[in-house]
Amino acid sequence: MKSYTDIEQSKKLAKILPIESADMYYFVADSLEKQEINYAIRCGTPIVKTDIPSWSLAALLDIIPKRIKKYNVLRTDISEDFAIWYDEVGYGVNNELPVVTKEYAVDACYEMILKLHGLNLL
Repeated sequence: MKSYTDIEQSKKLAKILPIESADMYYFVADSLEKQEINYAIRCGTPIVKTDIPSWSLAALLDIIPKRIKKYNVLRTDISEDFAIWYDEVGYGVNNELPVVTKEYAVDACYEMILKLHGLNLL
């Protein structure tokens, strides 16, 4: 099970989210071969410039709005894959808002954040 964003996801989110919203970070770990950069993960906020912020599932869920325009309520389903979408109160799924289904919840939340950002809804 994936518990936090990978390095590529983290780099992309760092461009659109406040760094303070990250609850983890990748840091450069000592490498036996100095030509290769190895990263390790820690809890907390980034400390030095070379640290890459990372977000846990809990942090990602805190970032995603629970409601959009008052009547669209965030929904999730974890039956087989993880699905995340918005229901319009009284009408069901709002097809104007993103619906994301992924194997891992972290990946679904990451995609939802990118889509909401693209729609200026974060």
